[in-house]
Amino acid sequence: MPAASVGSVPGRPEPIRPPAPAAPGFRWGDLRMRVLSAVLLAPAVLACLWFGAWWWTALLAVAAAGLAVEWVQLCGGRLASPAGAVVPLAVLAAGAAAVADGEMLGVGVVAAGFLLAWGLGGRASLAAGVPYLGLAMVALAWLRDDGDAGRANVLFLLLVVWASDIGAYLAGRLVGGPKLAPRISPSKTWAGAVGGLIAAMAVGAAAALALNGGVVPHILPVAAGIGLAAQFGDLLESAVKRHYGVKDSGWLIPGHGGLLDRLDGVLTAAPTAALLAVLAGRGVELWR
Repeated sequence: MPAASVGSVPGRPEPIRPPAPAAPGFRWGDLRMRVLSAVLLAPAVLACLWFGAWWWTALLAVAAAGLAVEWVQLCGGRLASPAGAVVPLAVLAAGAAAVADGEMLGVGVVAAGFLLAWGLGGRASLAAGVPYLGLAMVALAWLRDDGDAGRANVLFLLLVVWASDIGAYLAGRLVGGPKLAPRISPSKTWAGAVGGLIAAMAVGAAAALALNGGVVPHILPVAAGIGLAAQFGDLLESAVKRHYGVKDSGWLIPGHGGLLDRLDGVLTAAPTAALLAVLAGRGVELWR
């Protein structure tokens, strides 16, 4: 399906259009919608995280289904097709497997789902949604399923990712300067990348201090690694959208994007945090 026709169908991502000339104050034009999305989504996410693993699992299931549907539509696929149906089913199954029997089973389901979707549809790009989304769901389920350390680790992860996103936005708008990757995302700057990294490290240190009353020396590289992974995820999702010629991944917030747009940093930061948790050991906070 041609990229331009994807956005012309109701419910499909919006096609890229030439940017309008910037008016005074235009660089802050999306701030209101960003704040609105944070006010609506963040409390629900934090409540599910705090109430326990089952609440968190239910939230992950809803998010996984929504993300997978957006991915299939973004790639121009159809949910009614065999390959299109496999993507959300495999992502959900991977998360369920991680909850039921550990992360290795979840990773195995991700691999099997990718091969099945590729074999049925013959399109590696559509099938790539299974590892892209499934590994993040496995990581988030496995991280949370670790008692009090799991709650602290996921909270730390989310705070660092959100800080990276906010810091990059503010620094990019206030400082501007050279573009980070103009062919992928013309709005991102080196100043924004540095600002996001600094914010991630600062909030990571503050979170560790608040959660256990102390800050260890390697908290800064841990927070920096997660922050960099989140920024990579943002660029990766922008590259995918540019490849398919769309502006937004979906319509969660009209005119401001879908779940993929809101969770792109988490999708790459979560597996990074899970790897760090493996190195630290079960029952241990990421920053220890």
